[in-house]
Amino acid sequence: MTHLRVSEISQLVGVSSDTVRRAIDHGTLPASQDAQGRTVVPGADVARYAQDLANLPRGGDSPLNSARNQLHGIVTNITMNTVMAQVDTQCGPFRVVSLLSAESVREMGLEVGSVVVAGVKATHVTIGLPQ
Repeated sequence: MTHLRVSEISQLVGVSSDTVRRAIDHGTLPASQDAQGRTVVPGADVARYAQDLANLPRGGDSPLNSARNQLHGIVTNITMNTVMAQVDTQCGPFRVVSLLSAESVREMGLEVGSVVVAGVKATHVTIGLPQ
């Protein structure tokens, strides 16, 4: 069974190490010590914790949407010409780039600092293992 250290958990779920330690202290994440005396948590429990964090209610009302992969974030840059726009967002630790019409950007009133929900729908998602 995979066990993850506190620093790995914080990086994977996008919270601070202190937040992970508080979750361990409150019993939200079950922890033990590895052979080197480091605090570790079973990977399956980390996966559940990540899902619980992702399902926390967010501020503001979001329209109903069939997309399950939704990332809440903030617009960090907009590059736009007369027809198309590239909208860069920071969604937690992830940079998400969207290409959409300039008309859509204008109609939504998007600007740097706008809070947005990035919906990801894909028929092909690759998975790799870290080095």
